[in-house]
Amino acid sequence: MVAIITGDIIASRKLVNQEKWLNPLKKLFSTWGESPKDWKLDRGDFFQVEITDSQEALLKAMEIKALIKKVAPLDERKKSSTIDVRMAIGIGEKNYTGESISESNGSAFINSGEKFDLLKKENSTMGIKSPWKSFDEEMNLYLKLAGIFMDKWSVSSAELVQIVLNNPDITQEEIGKQLGIKQSGVSRRWNRANMNEILELEKMYRNKIKSLLQ
Repeated sequence: MVAIITGDIIASRKLVNQEKWLNPLKKLFSTWGESPKDWKLDRGDFFQVEITDSQEALLKAMEIKALIKKVAPLDERKKSSTIDVRMAIGIGEKNYTGESISESNGSAFINSGEKFDLLKKENSTMGIKSPWKSFDEEMNLYLKLAGIFMDKWSVSSAELVQIVLNNPDITQEEIGKQLGIKQSGVSRRWNRANMNEILELEKMYRNKIKSLLQ
């Protein structure tokens, strides 16, 4: 079982300088695999990336979300980024590996594409489709609820989320040193980002996938 994340950048055309999000996203993807076999950016703001370990898929999607929400807004008076990201995680089999990810196929690709097409209609920015219907129903409800605060992450919240997701055992004191702020400031950002809930959701997803694969 693999996971395929299909996504696009919301409101990307509002930014004159596309490199603000494009270069960091390419850099992140290149740490996960090679382009175009494992990931590909297409039509300007559309992307696909394969996550070989499906237990890691939600963590990776959250990393993408934090990276995009970290992009400075056009209006300096605003705290949240001008852009956002819409993503569908498809879990399933990979039956054929092409030279490009867009040529590969299997149920993981079909699930990801089908869920991605539904996201706008469902008014959601993150969703999952897998071989397990009851798992999908439960996780998609949690993701829709989590989206209420993830979609509103400020640039400073997204910075903190990115650090924590990359370093799960990091202390608030160490985060403070990285960000150049006091621990009390870290604690406020942590609460504003709903970091505890994010970590709980990611852990629950990981445990559920693990038990389903056994």
